[in-house]
Amino acid sequence: MMQADFARCSSMPPHLMRATAVLVALLAWAGSAADPAAAQAPAVAPPASAPVAATAPAGTAREFTLTQLGLDYAIQLRGVSGTVGIPFSVRADELVTGAGLRLNYAYSPALIPELSHLKVSVNDVLVSTIALPREGAGKPQTADITIDRRLVTDFNRINVELVGHYTRECEDPLHSSLWAKVDASSTLRLNVVPLKTASDLALLPQPFFDRRDMRRASIPFVFGGTPSSTTLEVAGIVSSWFGALAGYRGAIFPVSNDALPAANAVVFATPETAIPGLTLPAIAGPTLTVIDHPQDATRKLLLLMGRNPGELRSAATALTLNARTFTGNSVTIPSLQDIPARKPYDAPRWIASDRPVQLGELTQAADLNVSGYSPDVVKVNLQMPPDLFTWRSHGIPLDLHYRYTPRVHNDQSTLNVSVDDTFIGSLPLRTANPGGDHWWNPLATRLLPDGVIAQRREVLLPPLALASRSQLRLHYYFQPAAGNCQTLLDNVRGAIDPTSTLDISTFPHYMAMPELAAYANSGFPFTRLADLAETAVVLPDQPGAADAETYLALLGQLGHATGYPALRVAVTRAANVSQHADRDLLVIGSLQNQPLFTEWAARMPLQRKGTSTSQTFSLGEWVDDNLPLITGTRQRKDLPTTVQMTVAEDGSDAVLAGFESPLHAGRSVVAVVSNAASQPSLLHALMTPELLQRIQGSTAIVRGAQVNSLLAGDSYYVGRLPPWAWLQWNLSRSPLLLAGAALLVALLGAAAAYASLQARARKRLRP
Repeated sequence: MMQADFARCSSMPPHLMRATAVLVALLAWAGSAADPAAAQAPAVAPPASAPVAATAPAGTAREFTLTQLGLDYAIQLRGVSGTVGIPFSVRADELVTGAGLRLNYAYSPALIPELSHLKVSVNDVLVSTIALPREGAGKPQTADITIDRRLVTDFNRINVELVGHYTRECEDPLHSSLWAKVDASSTLRLNVVPLKTASDLALLPQPFFDRRDMRRASIPFVFGGTPSSTTLEVAGIVSSWFGALAGYRGAIFPVSNDALPAANAVVFATPETAIPGLTLPAIAGPTLTVIDHPQDATRKLLLLMGRNPGELRSAATALTLNARTFTGNSVTIPSLQDIPARKPYDAPRWIASDRPVQLGELTQAADLNVSGYSPDVVKVNLQMPPDLFTWRSHGIPLDLHYRYTPRVHNDQSTLNVSVDDTFIGSLPLRTANPGGDHWWNPLATRLLPDGVIAQRREVLLPPLALASRSQLRLHYYFQPAAGNCQTLLDNVRGAIDPTSTLDISTFPHYMAMPELAAYANSGFPFTRLADLAETAVVLPDQPGAADAETYLALLGQLGHATGYPALRVAVTRAANVSQHADRDLLVIGSLQNQPLFTEWAARMPLQRKGTSTSQTFSLGEWVDDNLPLITGTRQRKDLPTTVQMTVAEDGSDAVLAGFESPLHAGRSVVAVVSNAASQPSLLHALMTPELLQRIQGSTAIVRGAQVNSLLAGDSYYVGRLPPWAWLQWNLSRSPLLLAGAALLVALLGAAAAYASLQARARKRLRP
């Protein structure tokens, strides 16, 4: 009976279905609570050695470490009541049938066992209390905790709280002996079963991408046969949109040309498209449709359809710009307004280059407020244009407005400013009445109506500390005023005003190229225009599925960098590359199927020299060896410039190489050399922060989980400097040019002096 009712509800929206499932579970729970036998069951946590019991029929098992959940550090719980929150989420099209937490922890030997314990709660409901016996103190411990599936919703939070005491008398609530540690290797285990959802465009981007899913997004793309260049341009628009949504997770796009994968998938179709097992509806224009997967009713297909490639592009554009406006299972776009062209450096996720940017534009205002003596760090993500020219600059100005609870007495309380792990400075937090509580106090600080102090300071952020992707970290440190037998009132607050501004508008854009770090982190130079209007992707004349997958994944990365779909990217084949000479080129292929790698070998920093079982490459360095005194050098010593490199013939190595375009001076080429064997390692390196930071210089070789970067070949510059800055920059990096300029100035001065003396002589000798 219940199964029949659940089947009838399968067409409900996912949030109603989840609420119904939870309601049924709660009714079952209430029924079991009425059972006397159930009422006698002890409500205690399982022992540390007990396995996690299954609470419902098992489904697909998933396991996440705390690192995968976003806590990539060992968690320290300090004080009499230290707490840490562990967030996790569940996809909208999945139902949790069982859950458990394996907690790896340690605790202080000074804790009194009778008064100390760990409390574990899920969504503010207590699920376990872990005793802290003296015999296990100071040693690694493990506890398996069962989580009732009825407590798990879409977005969840596990709280682990230390209740600790080291004495039965008066104690210091922040004593150094009050600690416990939760290791990042602790794991959360979930059993899930698929949940049928409605076929409704209003749910987009679900279920194809679900922001609740913490894993790397994998979204299959289906074509009817080998896609044309125009169809791939449309697919690139969609993959860049999904890449922007996936964000830090990364996204890959497996390609299927003649079959439906057993997963949620996106299908690109025109009237000529034929895919076995799929019957396409009649196409009357640019159309978006969501249907059930013919082979699995719990999966969905998103159909992008058009009568011709132009209508297919219109459907993709409407999807990526207006997805939230659609409802129903199908919509036909009657017309589409022209999309304005983007301006340089106006990517939505980049710091604006033409005006001061408020911190409130970069993060939520609620995230700028903290409280307590152990507050969270205020974090603001900064994505700078990678070609920002900050040479000889004192720093990037941060106009910081901040508020805090005044201190009772002047102490060591500070607001600490850092960029990533680089400390910038400390701003003291003062008392409101440094001169005492006299009726007349010239040193008193005026308080706001809510009793806090507001201050404003300009902080200069060192340019070298700011990478393309950085994080501004602002930490309030309030020195505790309590000690033994003194109550610690947790009534301190701090806030960063959203109107605080960061201003990079005075800095020009100028950069030495090639620099793969700029491409790997920000997609530069392609993302200079967020819609990729000056970018062309060059595929082999006969591209394989691996080449298309690489292209789609790289477009997803560019969308992640800009936060905007690639509406104007051009896709071409190697034979037609000259038609896009005025664009920056992203060249994709293997050594066997991409002829441009052979045709442009003399310009590439890696040059092919053999055709045996392996190819030996050497780094071009003619300029570095012969003209450094005239043209200047990159002045970078952290990367090698001369090396012999062998790339395996079997394709297990992938290569990224940057160089100036042979077709147009000042334009850039990024060559992506990979095939089906090396592609997974390449994409993994581009989507893994630890490996991504190793991609630098002009060449990066990816071998499995290793990345080696090199810097060599001819340098060139993109961007423009003001005339005086250009002269200073070039004189500073070229000793001979500086000497020549000094000699020229001396000669001009001598000529002027000679002419002046001659004029005076003629005037004196004149009758």
